Amino acid sequence: MVEDVVRTLGFLCMGSRLRRIGERLQADTQQIIDEIGLGIQAGQYPFLAAIDRAGPLTVGELAQAVGITQPGATRTTGQLLELGFVDMQPAPDDQRRRLVSLTDKGQELIDYSKISVWPRVAAAIADLCGDLDGPILEQLAAIEDGLAEAPLAQRSPAKEKTR
Repeated sequence: MVEDVVRTLGFLCMGSRLRRIGERLQADTQQIIDEIGLGIQAGQYPFLAAIDRAGPLTVGELAQAVGITQPGATRTTGQLLELGFVDMQPAPDDQRRRLVSLTDKGQELIDYSKISVWPRVAAAIADLCGDLDGPILEQLAAIEDGLAEAPLAQRSPAKEKTR
């Protein structure tokens, strides 16, 4: 059997390991969504949830709320527009700004998901993490906050001059 290098190298590969865990969680969540037959990607849900929680948002605000780049948010918003889950209209106070809001179809999906999908996913992940020691969500938040304060390059020792 081949060694799991990402696991073995510990902190050195933490980003790769977190990405791997995230991809697995996304894939497993997608399987639940597909079983129900909702026709949405797991990665699109946070956008709909952000709009549901905050009301209409610009693409830039969506990017910030979900924690991705603006081009990524633009791409996902376009997909949600095509699916009919969101609508985009000029902001009433500034015609240059375009606000993304839930359509009736999008609100129905959110309402259904809050009852049938999200609790199932949250319970499954809570079960997965149930035997872990320590508050994992607080620890992840601390890592995110720490990276926002100072990226890795600022935390590592100064590069030694090499010849």
